[in-house]
Amino acid sequence: MIGRRLATTEALLVLVSPDSDNELNQIEEWGRENGISVEAIDVGNDIESVYDRGTEYVGVTLGGDGTYLEGVRQFSPKQIPILGINAGSLAFLASISPEDLTDALSEVINGTATVDQRQQLQVEANDIDCTGINDVMIEHVPPENPVDRKITNLEVYAEDEFIGQYEGTGLAVSTPTGSTGVSLSAGGPIHYPKNNATLQVIPLHTHRLGVRPLIVDAETTIRITSAGPANLLVDGGRAQTTLSEDTTVTIQGAETPAHVINTSYDDGFFTSISEKLGWGVREGRDDTGSARVSAWRSPGESSSEESLYERAKRVATEAARAAGPPLRELHGQTESIEYKTDKSDIVTEADYKAENIITTVIEREFPDHGIRSEESVQRESSSEYTWSIDPLDGTGNFAHGNPNYSVSVALLEDDTPVVGVVYAPETNELFSAIRGERATLNGKPLETTDRTSLDECMLLSGYDPDGTFLTHSYRESRGVRRLGSAALNLCYLAAGSADAVWEYDTYPWDVSAGLVIARAAGATVTNANGQTYEVNRDLDSRNELVGSNGPLHETLLSHLTSADTLQTSVTSMNDD
Repeated sequence: MIGRRLATTEALLVLVSPDSDNELNQIEEWGRENGISVEAIDVGNDIESVYDRGTEYVGVTLGGDGTYLEGVRQFSPKQIPILGINAGSLAFLASISPEDLTDALSEVINGTATVDQRQQLQVEANDIDCTGINDVMIEHVPPENPVDRKITNLEVYAEDEFIGQYEGTGLAVSTPTGSTGVSLSAGGPIHYPKNNATLQVIPLHTHRLGVRPLIVDAETTIRITSAGPANLLVDGGRAQTTLSEDTTVTIQGAETPAHVINTSYDDGFFTSISEKLGWGVREGRDDTGSARVSAWRSPGESSSEESLYERAKRVATEAARAAGPPLRELHGQTESIEYKTDKSDIVTEADYKAENIITTVIEREFPDHGIRSEESVQRESSSEYTWSIDPLDGTGNFAHGNPNYSVSVALLEDDTPVVGVVYAPETNELFSAIRGERATLNGKPLETTDRTSLDECMLLSGYDPDGTFLTHSYRESRGVRRLGSAALNLCYLAAGSADAVWEYDTYPWDVSAGLVIARAAGATVTNANGQTYEVNRDLDSRNELVGSNGPLHETLLSHLTSADTLQTSVTSMNDD
């Protein structure tokens, strides 16, 4: 989940604790003013009665940490991001004050909030099979007779490896979001919870000198066997059971994370820790979350050091990455038996969701710019700047479960591409460039190859209607590949994964971003006549593209000319 996607929010699901009527009224009034529907559900009730799978939701909790934990339980399986409003008497997870709630919500729908993933854990024991975002506590059962044994004996395994015996009050298995106080009391570390996929095994009042807190990867399966009766509580009692002798508990990281929204009105993690534990981060300074508000930018604003092109590249990057999660989710459904009869609907939904995210972000950041998308959005403008967008380049691949598809976003100045971003969601490859600067792949510079001989080169082909390019190039080269995404073809040329690319026909949204990236990496891109390739706004005329590493270009053009001549001759003979 990427923060920019929040700009497409259509509705709020609000879990409401008792005595939160004033805060709920504020949210409902804010929703009416901003065209966002609000569904209120009393805490303890299920959201299924109002949940619609096709709606872009934000989950809001009104209450303390208990309400927040209930929100995590209901929202996380549906991948709904969570915003916690502290309307209760005690809250650490829900940290936004009621005074800031409408400003925080505005930040969310403007797409300037952030979203981090919080590791959850999965617990199985007795009749419990549930997830938790904080911890699992296994503790001794208090004896009826005060002189009876007051410790518990637990055997702990990581996968099949025996860790040891834990004798004492019990132990906790904690996520990075779980109790920092419990960890510190056992001599353990402070876990920074954002995007941290680990679990920690923590002894409670241990009776063994050698037992220390242990950190494992979230994919590690932890098994705990109790030598006697013990109480098990998940997230402070949201689920609980009593373990009998020799009962085994299985704990591992949950597959679904919690998506936690952070705004400038939240206290930062270390600020919260320092306040609750009485630690001073900086002497004589108020380290509250509100002190950071001035550092945030509203849509349409940029820092004084950021040029228009740099800002455009940043926004395009954020928008393209934000489109990735829904595309990956829907791509995973295309080969599912449940969805095979609805492939066209899935592709249509993927196109719409990706386009909606990207165009919403761009419209908020650059309201004066024009937009041209392969899909439905066409916004003309008097500005010299226009965005060219293909939210899903490679729909055929996407529909068949093939990972070679991409998101292409480009900024054009007077019809000349000047900023390009291409994102491949399945491989998490992000190609980007500004005209006249270096092209990069995930921040690392790109450069084309320097091969000059066709028989040493790998070629990429687009749509080849009569097989001419393949027929006359395959034997003369190291091979011809067709990936099914024109944007990726140009990016792989830029990255040196291919030496040349040929496209029979192109549309602006297919190649605008790739053009900037390929040329910034050193590629030469022309039409079949050797003239500089230009984006063609006339969609009814064919626009052939020939791209190469540069040194190979004249050889490639000569080869294409001879192939065309041969094909024309063969066609003429067949006509006779």
